[in-house]
Amino acid sequence: MRRVIMPGRAARPAAAWPAAAWTVAACLAAGTAVTGCLPYARAESGLLAKETLVAGVRPDLPGIGGRRRDGTFEGLDVDVAAYVAKALGKRVRIVPAAAADRERLLLKDRSVDMILTYWVRADWKARIAFAGPYVPSYQDILVRSGERRIQNVHDLAGRPICAVKGAGASDLVIKGLRVPAVPVRTDGYAQCTAMLRDGRIDAITTNDTILAGLRNQQGTAFRLLGARFGEQRTGIGMRPGDPDGCEAVNKAITRMYQDGSMARSLRRWFGGSGLDLSVVAVPQFEGCD
Repeated sequence: MRRVIMPGRAARPAAAWPAAAWTVAACLAAGTAVTGCLPYARAESGLLAKETLVAGVRPDLPGIGGRRRDGTFEGLDVDVAAYVAKALGKRVRIVPAAAADRERLLLKDRSVDMILTYWVRADWKARIAFAGPYVPSYQDILVRSGERRIQNVHDLAGRPICAVKGAGASDLVIKGLRVPAVPVRTDGYAQCTAMLRDGRIDAITTNDTILAGLRNQQGTAFRLLGARFGEQRTGIGMRPGDPDGCEAVNKAITRMYQDGSMARSLRRWFGGSGLDLSVVAVPQFEGCD
């Protein structure tokens, strides 16, 4: 049986929460129908003032936000976006948001309200607000099934690895951990898997959830190492200056863990991949300033 752990949150003290945050907390705690949340959802500005939330998801990530043949999307991020919107009494529209385009779509074009699968990093926090993180994950490595020379991140030294534009995972290996791997630039993970399969690269490294989705898509051709060499806090990117909206999203994420929806979604998309799903715990939130 899966255990669900409910740790404390790094958020504003309860006394400092805005009145709107108290309203959504009561709404969610009481399990109120979506229509009962609408007065809260009609805030004057920010995320809560919108009737439809536009959520950007990565279109190249099986199990996260992959695109179906009919053009619609499926995956964990679609489940999370739909759950959050429903909890806030909103409709949701899912749109593609490639890694290299995320900041432009959110801050310059303002064509999306939130972007999922966005690492909570100090340099990005200077420009972007983050709800969550909604999935606690670790950086891991995906290799060909017959590969035995790569056992950990240090074994990537001198080897070609996938470097998706705008994603940052390869930089954390090469610059952050100072492992001299050889980055091979791509526009998305579909190219990564093709190059891993035909031997042009030796590994893909990024969030274990992303790799688990890729492994399930490709089947037994690939193997997830389980190296877990760095925690990656996967959050929801939002425009800054909207603490009420951020708090509301965090409340919805908490509820998704409490009612078992997150565990079911994780099991659905990543079961059998080699990803450890024995403990499904509410992440420690960043807090909304």
